[in-house]
Amino acid sequence: MVEFTLRQLELFAALPDHPTLSAAAVALHISEPALSQAITGLEKSVGEQLCVRRKAKGLQLTPAGQFFAERARRLLREAGELASELAEVNGRLKGPVRLGCYTGLASNVLPPVLAGFPALHPEVVLEIEVGSQDELLSALDAGRLDAAIVYDLQLPPGLQRRNIYETEVVAILAADHRLAGEAAVDLTELAPEPLIMLESTPSTLNTRLMFAERGLNPNLLMSVPVIELVRALVGRGLGYSLLMSRPNSQDTTTEGRRVVVRPLAPRSGITSVTAVWPEQVAPSRRTAAVLDFATSCFAAPEGTNVNGQYS
Repeated sequence: MVEFTLRQLELFAALPDHPTLSAAAVALHISEPALSQAITGLEKSVGEQLCVRRKAKGLQLTPAGQFFAERARRLLREAGELASELAEVNGRLKGPVRLGCYTGLASNVLPPVLAGFPALHPEVVLEIEVGSQDELLSALDAGRLDAAIVYDLQLPPGLQRRNIYETEVVAILAADHRLAGEAAVDLTELAPEPLIMLESTPSTLNTRLMFAERGLNPNLLMSVPVIELVRALVGRGLGYSLLMSRPNSQDTTTEGRRVVVRPLAPRSGITSVTAVWPEQVAPSRRTAAVLDFATSCFAAPEGTNVNGQYS
């Protein structure tokens, strides 16, 4: 019979996050010899070499070790659910929820959730990871996240989804732009002008697809990876940009310059901000409560546009 402890699983599950055994030992608050001994004991228990430890080349997991680390993370997560589920039987929500959020959405989606949810469920601990869509999907697949909030664009199969709010692509213009006074802007009018494009998955591909669908070639000035930098450059009149509409955003840049937002005519890039999680995993009541709250934060009063302002 194979025998190992939860502590051994905890130590080994953390190894993929560190380049060397010494770095892992520091992060795990354990001595390097003790960590090495724990790994050796685990390998003896399972009868497989799980990692290669070379001082010159650092730490490398074998294929068996990669599989074992992923399964260990899932087992630890399930073990951690036990106490939380007992609390939920008694009508309380208690324990961690690991929520991912796409970088471009974080400044709008997370503040109302982090400000309001703890007051309703003080025993739920929200752990946040912000990253690119690819990074978040990888973290979901590895079992490091309960759910992730992303754009409903180019998502792989095998995910359950829940819409948080609807969105679409809009034009971002300097306040003195020649089209700033228009109610809506046609992409054909913007295409010859300098485009400042957000360089991020899935934003970049979506922007290029929009031009291709209209038979247009964008006049790309530059690509930058941060939304606030995109807005700042637009505010200085260096070009225009195309971004997804977002609720609660401001009409000034970080430098205090004004930008205006205009819908596209015809409308384009219509999609939604959505929460996703693995198809084979049933979300806990805690996770469902967080997603319920996030959805309620962006629910539009009847007859109004949920997107409000744009950025």
